[in-house]
Amino acid sequence: MKPIAPFSRVESRIVRRAGSPTGGPKGARDAPEETPVAFVYDGGGEAVMLATPCDLEDFAIGFSLSEGIIGSADEIVELEIVGQPQGVELRMWLTPARRDALVRGRRRRAGPTGCGLCGVESLAEALRPIPVVISSFSIPAGRIVEAMSALAPLQALNRRTHAVHAAAFFTPDEGVVAIREDVGRHNALDKLAGALARAGRSASGGVILMTSRVSVELVQKAAMMGAPVLAAVSAPTALAVRTAEAAGVCIVGVVRDDGLEVFTHSGRLTGLEGDEDAA
Repeated sequence: MKPIAPFSRVESRIVRRAGSPTGGPKGARDAPEETPVAFVYDGGGEAVMLATPCDLEDFAIGFSLSEGIIGSADEIVELEIVGQPQGVELRMWLTPARRDALVRGRRRRAGPTGCGLCGVESLAEALRPIPVVISSFSIPAGRIVEAMSALAPLQALNRRTHAVHAAAFFTPDEGVVAIREDVGRHNALDKLAGALARAGRSASGGVILMTSRVSVELVQKAAMMGAPVLAAVSAPTALAVRTAEAAGVCIVGVVRDDGLEVFTHSGRLTGLEGDEDAA
């Protein structure tokens, strides 16, 4: 398939603030694309997401893992990315056992595809059980501040558009190992999960960094990845905090140059103010 540009040039008109001349020149900027991306398994549509059309192989594998459709990347026998007039289809063929399990548990939908939580049959399904992360991993709080500060230069698409989220994986020994971007924060995290899976890497030995708030679906995806720490520039929702507490995921939010806030499982962070080992 011919690659789709992840951004397009759009026109704008510059409007001055109060006290400045009201008329402004016409300008232009790069805007990220939002493309319908359909996930198709063995010929059956499962979901459609609006996403930035880049790193689509990572997206296909990461979404499949975080949704529990597969347990490992090698359960996708074949993957084809097919451009359509309306968007992109990620066509995957699964091992027989996974295909049968998907057919048995496939969500009831009004149409051939669904998106987000569309098509779930109950509230309990929307808040599906997720694995509990058991980990002895810990990291100095200051390293998370440093890691978040290091993200901006690595966000190539955001430097052009100023309109996309990033998800990155950081380890104390290696720094930022991988980063993926998308208009949707959950899409960015799925792409990151796929990138790590394709590289044969586990998320259990590091920190997921997000340039967004922490919503419950991010906690669910982090837990599916086995990540012990999920850090973000903004705060979590109350449901995300409750879910993370139960799932064994440490949520670190409001990460700024001058500090951060820890919401769950604070024992995973060292060097906290008031701790005996604080510097």
